[in-house]
Amino acid sequence: MSGATANPALAAAASTTQSDSKYVRLNVGGTLHLTTIDTLCKQDTMLRAMFSGRMDVLHDVDGWVLIDRCGKHFGSILSFLRDGTITLPDSRREQDELLQEAKYYCVQELVRQLEDALNTQIPEPICQVPLITSTPEEQLLVSKTSKPVVKLICNRHNNKYSYTSMSDDNLLKNIELFDKLCLRFNGRILFIKSVIGRNEICCWSFYGHGQKIGEVCCTSIVYGTDKKHTKVEFPEARIFEETLNVLLYEHRGKGPDAELMQATRGYRDRGNGYPSDDEDDKLDRAFRRK
Repeated sequence: MSGATANPALAAAASTTQSDSKYVRLNVGGTLHLTTIDTLCKQDTMLRAMFSGRMDVLHDVDGWVLIDRCGKHFGSILSFLRDGTITLPDSRREQDELLQEAKYYCVQELVRQLEDALNTQIPEPICQVPLITSTPEEQLLVSKTSKPVVKLICNRHNNKYSYTSMSDDNLLKNIELFDKLCLRFNGRILFIKSVIGRNEICCWSFYGHGQKIGEVCCTSIVYGTDKKHTKVEFPEARIFEETLNVLLYEHRGKGPDAELMQATRGYRDRGNGYPSDDEDDKLDRAFRRK
């Protein structure tokens, strides 16, 4: 490859098929394009500067003008120069990619259109949690997904009795833990909330390979001197243990992970929801390894 001033470059890169038509052969990151000098100089862009004597250009071994950029979106750049408009890509990622190319080539009007489109789009949520309202819907989700499933039933309105003094606080703790697990294992576990069921108030269910493998019910009835009361518990350690267990079902046909099995046994042996810092580090390493 060799650099050259703009006018000699045009003489080498352009071929005249008709007396008034000059075509330029472009190699953009390995993607080949054939266009006219009129198109390249149509708007005040970096491409006009390249082919109007203000910049040096390079050639590849076959004589094509070489532009050291990804050629994925260069066709869209050329289309915009020809017509002044294009259909923008549907995905936000490709719009971002095209925006970077438009900025590089200084196609200001295309930059403005892409920035307007990106600013008006509703961002996609990082974590989505389906709300189940029927049994067939739940069965379909559990059977069709390839991920392990953690389901929380939270139906406070099902309570027929008064709550004990700690029940409201523990109910909120269960919901907060569910939200934290959703954020931590988003993409690896399918988390679903359910508002179906006639009796359950707060109950965790765990599924692997389409089968139910564990359950933690957080409510019970206690008898006071005056009437029955509903007690809501927060068995944090058991919930963590079952969540670790469903990760063993993350990949079909693969056996359990020994380090994860050891971590879950450790939680069972401790029997409380307040692990030490060393134990937390051990669990974190097990999560990352898995």
